Order: sequence, then structure tokens, then C-alpha cells
Amino acid sequence: MERSDSRIDLNLFRVLDAIYSHGGVSAAARVLHLTQPAVTHALQRLRDQLGDPLFVRQGNRLLPTEKVRTMMPAVQLHLKGLHASAYAQPHFDAAQLELEFGIGLRDILESIALPTLLARIGEHAPKLRVASRRIAADEVERALGAGSIDLVIDRPLRAGARILRQHLLDESLVVVMRAGHPCAAQLRRGDYLGARHVAVSPLGEANALDTLLGQNGMFRQVRLVCQHYFAAAEIAAGTELLLTVPRSYANHLAGLLPLAVRPLPIRLKAFPIFAYWHQSKHDDRAHAWFRQRVIQAITAAIAPARR
Repeated sequence: MERSDSRIDLNLFRVLDAIYSHGGVSAAARVLHLTQPAVTHALQRLRDQLGDPLFVRQGNRLLPTEKVRTMMPAVQLHLKGLHASAYAQPHFDAAQLELEFGIGLRDILESIALPTLLARIGEHAPKLRVASRRIAADEVERALGAGSIDLVIDRPLRAGARILRQHLLDESLVVVMRAGHPCAAQLRRGDYLGARHVAVSPLGEANALDTLLGQNGMFRQVRLVCQHYFAAAEIAAGTELLLTVPRSYANHLAGLLPLAVRPLPIRLKAFPIFAYWHQSKHDDRAHAWFRQRVIQAITAAIAPARR
């Protein structure tokens, strides 16, 4: 197809991103506050410009072509950069931020860190929005690169040179059980390995603790696997099952549920917690301000529990 004009209206990429992210013209129109015909017209213009169908219909969804899947990480990254530039202030003022920051957190950190984080940002950036999301370990680099998430707090992850990281602190594991559990007074290694356990696997991945124990010739009896730690803690509080969790979260749980907290009777190294972000965001003043508040909140929430 011959194109009459090589120039492309950048607004068309906002439409492309909305259709890609929300799976259809109707959903994109709602997000962009446009009519469906306007979105359809914009999509057709971009198809003509790029010489590609961009999306193919499958049922009620529009599925991206290979061209779109290839180009979208760069498109999303640049759109987010343009948006940030539009709101950049000559003198940085957090109170004027009208952005949404996406942060990748496990549910444990949501419970113990988000209240502190909201308190730290609420007074200074009342218009700032925060969205917490669970990101699979193998998706972190792609999500940070695409700009679909701004910051990730997690254990050591494999990522390329463009993903920057900062070591925050080291966390250790303990065991929680119902307050009247036979092992509440003292928990030995044999008791731990002989007991039945509830484990947590949000995305169906192998439990890291069981992998580590197996490498050392030790095995435990996992009776139940949950998606969320609080659900597992409620089960532990009402049954004979043991739950192994980070110390900071165990102390948090003990204030909410009738649980006893005991040291893990197996010597394991404390595991490090890192913050991860894309290098393109490193010098962005809004991102740096938010990043620092998240790091402070995580440290404030976890550090006292390690004493």
C-alpha cells in the first residue's frame, strides 16, 4: 500500500496503546473518552501509515499482530516518557504530581509496607496514585522496560544491564502456628520436618523453601498450597498446619491472629530484598522521589522486625 504522507500523528499511538492494553475498540474508547467511530478511524489511519493490519479479530477481542507485539514495548515506554515530560516542573514539586506509579509487590509487602508508604506520600503528593501489582519473576525485566510497571521490590532476580537495583535489607524466615499448637512452646528440627505445612505459591511456581530444603536432603509435608499468605495464616491459626514466613510478616500476623511465632529450626541464610527499576527512569525526578519513599517505607516496615 502506498502511503501519501510519511508523517504520523503521535496521538494515534495513544489509541494503539489503549487497544493493545484493553483488548478492543470499545474498551479503548472508554479509557480515552472518545467515541467508538473515532477510535476505529484512528486505528485505520495508523494501519494505512504502517502498512499492517495491527490487530486481527478473535471472538470479542482484537489480537495484536507480530508487528504490534514487537513495537509496543518501545511505544509504551515513549508514551510514558512524553507524559512525564509534559508534567515536568522547572522546580520539582511533589504536590503537583498527577501520575500513577505501578509498583510490583508480593502480598506480604503490600500488607506491611503500603500503609507506611501511603502515609509518607499522602501529605506531600495528594494527587499521586499508586497501583500495586504482582509481577512474575520472568516478566519483571519486560514490564520495567515497557513502562507497564515503574518499580519492583523482590528477592534477587535475573535482569539485564538496563535494570538497575538497590539492596534494601536482608530478611529471615520464622514459623507461625496456632497459639495452642503442641510445638508452640518449642519447635525442633524433627518437629518441623515431621509436621504438616501450609505453603504459598501465588503463581503456581515451585516453593523456594522446599527447593532449598530438598537440595540439603530435607523434606517437609505440604498439606495445602494457598495463593495468599494471609489466607494461609488464617488456616494455620485454626489447624495444626505450620506456616513459614518472613519474620516481619510473622510479627504483623501475630498482632491480627491467634498465632505463636517460633524461630525456624533449620539454619538458613537470610535472603536479600532489592528494589528494581529501569535505567531510563533513574534520573526522572518524579520517579526518584517516589522510589525513595518506597525504599523508606519498606525499610521502616521490615527493619524493626529483624531486631
